[in-house]
Amino acid sequence: MTTPARPAADRGYAICTSGRSGSNLLCQYLSSTGLLGHPLEYFNAAGRRMFGLADYPDEPDKQVDCIRTIGATRNGIYGVKIFPGQLDVIAKSIRWSERLPGLRFVRLARRDLLGQAISWSRALQTGQWQSTVPARAPAVYDADQIHQCLRAAASDDARWDVFFARNGVEPAAITYEELVADPQAAVDRVASLFGLCGVACIAPDKVHLAVQRDAMTEEWRARFLAERRYLDAIDEL
Repeated sequence: MTTPARPAADRGYAICTSGRSGSNLLCQYLSSTGLLGHPLEYFNAAGRRMFGLADYPDEPDKQVDCIRTIGATRNGIYGVKIFPGQLDVIAKSIRWSERLPGLRFVRLARRDLLGQAISWSRALQTGQWQSTVPARAPAVYDADQIHQCLRAAASDDARWDVFFARNGVEPAAITYEELVADPQAAVDRVASLFGLCGVACIAPDKVHLAVQRDAMTEEWRARFLAERRYLDAIDEL
């Protein structure tokens, strides 16, 4: 796989998040600035190959090299998006925090956990993980699957909370709701990690993703709550 002829980036950030949190949209906003790296799921080889990098490597150490080259802008800042399950995999062979110099952390979460679970369930069925990708199949309401996604999202969020608490790290925190309401403010929060607040501006013509939430989301929410609302027990994670 060819990479740009430039020195490897020496500072950057990881967006620590869970599925269906708006992370693809945030990544595109950040990349559009031309100053805050090109964050993607670089520890997801199958995903990178699906989206155009046919010879993307499976080895985590080589994926780190990709983060510092194709994941970087020319000012030497890289970006990467990562889920807990991906960290579980790479931790078996590399110490990523040592391989990625000047690593900062961004925490992206979604306050509307049920909305996140509904979005996750729909994407699992349709294969439409981004608004620019056509659906491969229709989505059918499945309360059990939504409940499973709800627990998975909550578990991933809790794992990141423990990770940051155990390491004494205060990440730059962004919520999905804040991102949708004011994208530039969310970008500024990341830019402030590098002294670029007010300089790294979103380029709207480079942002092609859109929010996928629609009327079906609210229909499924109402049905799920009608069927599963039960205040006399608490879920185990």
